[in-house]
Amino acid sequence: MSITPPLFNAQIDQEDIQVDAWADQPLLQSLEEGGVDWPSSCRNGTCRTCVGRLKSGTVRYEIEWPGLSPEDFEAGCVLPCVAYPEGNVVLLRGEY
Repeated sequence: MSITPPLFNAQIDQEDIQVDAWADQPLLQSLEEGGVDWPSSCRNGTCRTCVGRLKSGTVRYEIEWPGLSPEDFEAGCVLPCVAYPEGNVVLLRGEY
């Protein structure tokens, strides 16, 4: 029996963009599959090209330590290339 992973929404704040975001795939993949042009490069959480800020919602990381400092985490920064949604999320583009 196959279990379908949870499906959430990922919205880009202040833009009329909303895409499906599966719990078992990185947000970047969901954004790209939804037609969103989101900057990316390494896809392993180190280069920070894809960094954005999580306005609402929560994510989890499957890597031990993504390329974010404790201050970045406090500011709500997120790396969509390695961040998996735990519910509906709202993202802001760019580093803050």
